[in-house]
Amino acid sequence: MPGARIAALGHHQPDRVLTNDDLATMVETDDAWIRQRTGIATRRIADEESVADLAAAAAGKALAASGLTPREIGLVTVATCSAIDRCPSIAAQVAGRLGIPAAVAYDLNNGCAGFCTALATADHAIRAGAARHALVVGAEKMSDVTDWTDRSTCVLLGDGAGAAVVSAAEDDSIGPVVWGSDPTRRDAVRLVDDWHPHFAQEGQTVFRWATTELPALATEACRRAGVTPDGLGAIVTHQANLRIIDSVVRQLALPEGVVVARDVVDSGNTSAASIPLALAKLVERGEVSPGAPVLLFSFGGGLSWAGQVVRCP
Repeated sequence: MPGARIAALGHHQPDRVLTNDDLATMVETDDAWIRQRTGIATRRIADEESVADLAAAAAGKALAASGLTPREIGLVTVATCSAIDRCPSIAAQVAGRLGIPAAVAYDLNNGCAGFCTALATADHAIRAGAARHALVVGAEKMSDVTDWTDRSTCVLLGDGAGAAVVSAAEDDSIGPVVWGSDPTRRDAVRLVDDWHPHFAQEGQTVFRWATTELPALATEACRRAGVTPDGLGAIVTHQANLRIIDSVVRQLALPEGVVVARDVVDSGNTSAASIPLALAKLVERGEVSPGAPVLLFSFGGGLSWAGQVVRCP
């Protein structure tokens, strides 16, 4: 069976920037309060753009960067939890907009863990010979499911999309996935399903889980890929909270040379989009050396998690 690799990346964010000072005019909060608890300074908000618009923009950039034609894409999957569209799927809409004629297209909802889960399913499909090239997207319009009167959650969320083209390869550039869930904490991160679903979470439960359980899971993902944490070129965890990111980095005892994604500061929590968005930016800026091992690890609703070590172009 072939291996698989990330051949190209792309990202897209809406133009409108919502600052902490802007939020202070909407709810009882201020810049210092938000930064101290989350590390977030700004987030992007989509006004007219839909989840499909965001996904197609990021996917189009990744496809262009790969040098492939739309006809060569055999699988399109979009990780999202905020899409209003149920059928046709966002993936089918992306395929249609990009002129991809006959790929299997499906959405995957695993909350904030969605992109790494979707990446693993695409990796497995390629290794099984079901496709040679896949388009994997994480796209969210979290502003559609934000309760703008709840200062504990509205300060967290943002909109955006990231995408990767995954292709068959002789080498194994995508490591084995570490994934799972803890259904006893299934309500820790959720969308409350009423006439207008909105994001809700048990913040302390999520924080404690991430800062106590995630480091061991991340280390296991490294072990399965045949690397040690101190041999990583970069780490991109779910961009939920800067305090969580920094705690995980400390516990993994990463050396100073390891690049740490902190896109949460500028983009907020974009759920399933956060990892591909942050990863694409690091690669675009040249902060990750080609072929260097990069740990991706996501967690969120369910309480679910997924992570793997990849090597980027």
